[in-house]
Order: sequence, then C-alpha cells, then structure tokens
Amino acid sequence: MHVKYLFIFNLFVILSLTLVAQNYTISGYVKDAKSGEQIIGAYVYITDPLKGTTTNHYGFYSLTLPKGSYTLEASAVGYEKWTKQINLDKNYEINIELKEKTYLIDQVVVTAERSDANVHDAEMGVVKMPVERIKTIPVLFGEVDVIKTIQLTPGVLTAGEGSSTYYVRGGGPDQNLILLDEAPVYNANHLMGFFSTFNSDAIQYIELYKSGIPANYGGRISSVLDISMKEGNMRKYQLEGGIGLISSRLAVQGPIKKDTSSFILSARRTYADIVMRPFMNTPLGYYFYDINAKANYIISPKDRIFISGYFGRDVFDVKVADDNFSTNIDWGNATLTARWNHLFSQKLFSNTTFIYSDYKFNFGAKQELYNVHLNTSIRDFQLKSDFAYFLINGWNMKFGVEGIHHTFTPYTASFTMENSPLNLGNPTKLYAWETAGYFHTEGDINRWIRISTGVRLGYYQQIGPFTRYIFDPITLNNTDSIVYDKFKKIVDYYQLEPRFLVRFKVDSTSSIKLSATRNTQFIHMVSPVNVTLPTDLWIPSTDSVKPQVGYQVSLGYFRNFFDNALELSIEGYYKWLFNQIEYKEESLYENYILTNLDNNFTYGKGRAYGIELFLQKKYGTLTGWIGYSYGKTERTFPKINDGKTFPAKYDRTHDVSLVLTYKISNAFSLSGVWVFATGNTATVPVSRYFIEGNIVTEYSDRNAFRMPSYHRADLSLTWFPQHKKKQRKIEESWNLSIYNVYNRKNPYVIYFDINGDITSNMTITAKQLSLFPILPSITWNFKF
Repeated sequence: MHVKYLFIFNLFVILSLTLVAQNYTISGYVKDAKSGEQIIGAYVYITDPLKGTTTNHYGFYSLTLPKGSYTLEASAVGYEKWTKQINLDKNYEINIELKEKTYLIDQVVVTAERSDANVHDAEMGVVKMPVERIKTIPVLFGEVDVIKTIQLTPGVLTAGEGSSTYYVRGGGPDQNLILLDEAPVYNANHLMGFFSTFNSDAIQYIELYKSGIPANYGGRISSVLDISMKEGNMRKYQLEGGIGLISSRLAVQGPIKKDTSSFILSARRTYADIVMRPFMNTPLGYYFYDINAKANYIISPKDRIFISGYFGRDVFDVKVADDNFSTNIDWGNATLTARWNHLFSQKLFSNTTFIYSDYKFNFGAKQELYNVHLNTSIRDFQLKSDFAYFLINGWNMKFGVEGIHHTFTPYTASFTMENSPLNLGNPTKLYAWETAGYFHTEGDINRWIRISTGVRLGYYQQIGPFTRYIFDPITLNNTDSIVYDKFKKIVDYYQLEPRFLVRFKVDSTSSIKLSATRNTQFIHMVSPVNVTLPTDLWIPSTDSVKPQVGYQVSLGYFRNFFDNALELSIEGYYKWLFNQIEYKEESLYENYILTNLDNNFTYGKGRAYGIELFLQKKYGTLTGWIGYSYGKTERTFPKINDGKTFPAKYDRTHDVSLVLTYKISNAFSLSGVWVFATGNTATVPVSRYFIEGNIVTEYSDRNAFRMPSYHRADLSLTWFPQHKKKQRKIEESWNLSIYNVYNRKNPYVIYFDINGDITSNMTITAKQLSLFPILPSITWNFKF
C-alpha cells in the first residue's frame, strides 16, 4: 500500500472513532497483589461484547467504551481472574491487583495475553514469554538462558553448538535488535557465546518480533528482542539466587518506600577459574560476571521514574613466567536507562527515555621486547519520547521521536618493539547521528478484520571529524584524501519504513494474517566467521557503505483447539535484503591498516524464504510445543564466488524443536528438549596439487559443502521440596539437567589433516571436532 494512502486510511479510521458521543474511559495499572510490581501484557476486557486491551510495558491500560453497564475482567499468566461489575456513566480510574494462582507448573501459559490471542491479535511472527516459563526448559550447564529458549522457536536458528548467537529468518546476527529495558545490547554473549548476557533473576518478560514489527521499533531489518527487567518488590524484601557447578547468582529486591519505591540488584559470576587455577602449571583464568540494577519511584499518580543499568565483563588472562609472556583480554556491555512515565489524561500515556549503551573489546599482549594493544568499541547516547493514545473500543495509536548519537571505534591498535612504535595509522573513530519519528495504530475495523499499521521515517547523517582516503586497490596505496572537520556532514540518508498487518477472522477459532514491512538499518557488523565473537567490528553507514534495507511479506493461518488449550500457526515468508556487506575475498588486514576500513568490504544482496509451523499446548500437566522450519537463505555478491549466488553461512534447510514439560506431582517436574537441524554450510578444499614443489589448494564454491546434521536431546528433573508450615518459609528447588543425553558427537569444526610430504605419498583426511559430550549439571535455586 502506498504510504500516502496509508496515512489517509489511518486518519479516516481515527476520526470516525472519535466522533462518537457519550463515551467514557476506564484506566489504571495492573499489579501483582503480592509484590506490587506492574504486570506486562495483562488482558483487561469487558465480556459482552468482548472488547479489551493489554497492559503496556509499565502495566498501564486504558479502555474507552459507550455508556452502559459492563462486567470488567482482568487476567494474566499464573494469576486468578479479577472481575468487577461497573456502571459506566463517568470516567473511572481502577487499579487492579491480581493474586497468584496456587499451582506450580501445570497451567503456565507461554503468552500473557487473552487466551485466544493467537487467533485474535493482529500479530504474527511474535513470541512472548514470562521468565517463569523459560526457567522450566533444560539448557547447557543448567543455566537458565533467555536466548537459548527463543532459539527453540521456529525461524530462530543458533549459530552452532551451545552458542547464544542467533539468526532470524535468513538475517545476519547484526540484523537483530536486542533491547534490555530499551537500551541496545551489541554483544549478548558470555563465555564465547555459551552463556547469554541476561541473568534470568533480573528478567520479567521477553518479546520477540520476527515479522510485522511495529513502527515504534527501528534500526534493524530482521528481528527485535525486547527484554524487560523486573522492577523490584514494592511490599517486602526478597532474596533469591542459585548455586551451580560453574556459576552462581544472587538477587535482592524490596521496597525503598512501601508501595511507592522499590529496587532490585542482581549479580552473577562463574568461578571455574578459581577452582582450576591451583591445579594448573600455567596461570590461566577465564571468567565472566554481570550486574543488573533497577530502581523506581512513584512521584504522583501521574508520574513515575525508573533508573536501570547493566554492567558485564568477560575476562581472559594468561601468564607464562618461563617465557616472560602475558596476555589479557576483556570485553563486555554497559547500559544505563532513565525513564519518566507521565499520564497526561486517562487516554494519553507518555514515556521519555535517556539511554546510554557502551560495548568494548580490549586485547593486550606482552613478551620481553614487544607490546601489543587492540581495542574496538561502540558507544551510544539516545533520547526518545513515546506516546500512546487510547481510543474507543480498544483502538490505540502510538507515536514518538528519537535521536541517537553513535561513536564507533572499529579498531585502535598499537605495537611496540624494543621501545620503538610501529606505525599502524591514527586511531579511527567514526561519528553518526540517527533520528526517527513514527506513527502506529491498531484496532478492529469490524468483528472480522483487525489491522496494525504504521510508518517510520528515519534520517541518518555521518559527521566529522573524518578523513576519507582515496585508495588504489592495485597499488594498495592511498592516492589522495578528503578531510572533514568536527560536526561537518559527510553523507546523509532518508529512509521511509511502512508497516502493515491485517488479520481476517475466519471463525471464533481461526484466522488468516498478512503482513508487509520495509525496514532499514544504518549500522553494520562485519565478521569473517560464522559466530559472533568479541572481535567483530561494528561500523556505521558511510559514503561507501549504504544502509541495509529489508523487505518482508508474511502470510499465516492461525487456529486454536480444545477451548484455546492448543494453538497452531503456519506462516510463510519471503525476504529481500539489499546492501549486504562482506569482506573482500582477497582482503588482507595489513593491506588496509593505513586507509579507511570500508575499503576492505564488498557489497551484495540476498533473499530468504520459508515456512514455519508451531504447535503449542498451553494447559494441563503436560505442556510444551513442537516447532518446524523450512527455509532457504541465499546471497549474491558480484565480487564473491565469481558473482554466482551461494547459500549464506547460516542457511539451514530444516530445523525442528520439541519442548515438553510434565508435572509429575507438586514436588517433581520433568522437562525435555529435542532438536534437529540441517548442517551448517562451509567452504572446503576440493583438490591439492604441486607447482614447483609447493602445495596449491583449490577450494569449492562459497559455502558449497554441507556439514553433517545436528541433533541432540536434553533432560531436566526439578524437585520442589515441600516444607512444613512451621518451618522457615523458603521456596527452593533442585534442578538436575543432562545436556546431550545420548552423547551425540555433533560437528563444531571440520578441519583437514595432511600426512606425508611431497617426496612420498601424501594423504588428506577430513576430521571433525566436536565440542560437548553428555554433560550433567545440578543447580540449587532458592527464594525467601
């Protein structure tokens, strides 16, 4: 749909909804009756006719209806239904408190919305989970992991064994926007990807958008993972944590002022380095730690402030006394978010946010006469204002503006030999401004049709100081340069991003949904390998590097069975990707030290298409889901693979995941996971021959080799001790997890071993490196 007509259509709908007489508004917040924390995604509705809305990320709801008598209800995951009769002859402010249900696991629901949300909502390609559901799933080393859980859903692929890097519907890892309390996280991995950045004790809720991304999200072209931290218990102090074999965690929360202000502080650290160091001849340490903190204060019924932050680091160090050698590597993220909620009226809610995000990687090595340092980083300062206006009968619209200042340091290197520095060029810093405005609206056209539509306008500008080198690829020398002063515009881009999604209800239990979106991305990550590593470089769009652009269309059929206890969705998608970036095939780092980094890149396009099936059981003693994805992902670069189209390194034809949780009794629950995936692609040698006594290797086409398929099973048994009432009140559980139950030797790396030499028979053997055998782990979790 043309953007001009999209605006006219939205305006017509809004005006028609507002020109209705005698409407009144019910608004307020939905809270946990025990802790006083706001509940995200609670469903607030009237029963006859069925009209409702869901609470936003701050627990706020607003529902405008014609004058009349109604039954108002509210429900959410793990809570008892709340009901109130109301005669709507004036505006009401009603704050709702929901009581927890007494069951443990048997009726945990994956989504926290209305029971028929799968069919009713104008959403597709969306996964929503409270953290309690995530905690039931067995994972590597027994550590609850948000990202490894979403990797078990259709369309989300892992980069490899145990990795937290993920790909969504054919997009690269840099095309996933990861937000922690609205702050972008640029590297979401600990322990080289085997742990994710997010401590489950500090997390309240997650949302993943794979398609139909609302206009309030921007900056990436494949997906959005929005993670909300807990606010802290408003009514009592609480301590919780867990002790495992290689890591432990602890969180404390409670009121600063009861029902007015609260805090939460959580920390986590691995300690394998401490345990192993006494037994190692060479002092070697590798550990990570992270800290989450958040506080909030209710200034008045209309104003509330939040401050939250995250700091995490991985640290690797080695000291070899005999060789006088030492190295130290550390990397990690730091974020800070300050938010102010203001309620202008019962219908107009605003949130103003300041965000700081910083990612750094530092490498240092020293041995007698030489000293090497390498640093890379990206730092953001962001200011945004978001508004939500609630219209009649559940219609709402969102609009807002934001601005981001980026500072990129793709690399800063220094090398000293015998106190004589080597010229590695001046430290490179790149600066950019990114601004955007958006409008989005959602609601029912009639009982059969619901739409979610909007548009986002982005403006990007690279600014000085900057030196553009004119590089000769033949001589590998700079022939000229252009110098830009501080704040001088170098290049700018405008991008329009329309978003449209419509739901057609077939009957009360099924619907068809269609979405079409255009997304743009002004920043890029370049990596020579398949997984996200700390050394990957983030760079901005420049006069040479164009913004990435992605188009996606999706069509899906959604159906619920057995009174909404079983959900089925079948979605097909097609994506077009433009201005994709890779290293040149002939690029060598040393040839580009004294010139611009983007002279090292080449550009192309891509496409991805596939079908996803998701079947989910939501209630009963047995819950879980089965997901299946069929997909193809291709790339075409004129200067790679002789211009021939090749499968992307994360192309995977088939992907299956089975997740089940069975409640044996109130004291025991059993969970299991089984996954299968087509093997990764790779470029491998296909022949070797001799020229003048030297071995020459010929390689296959790009990614023409397919590694063996990947599959494994995990099991988890959780014991909930049943304490007597007379004893000290403590909630605890013991979790025994077994990763890779049948000890499948999945390929992590394929390498080639050469035996013999040119004077005798030489044999070349392909060998496989497997990473994790069967791995049991045990964790004690507690809360009091």
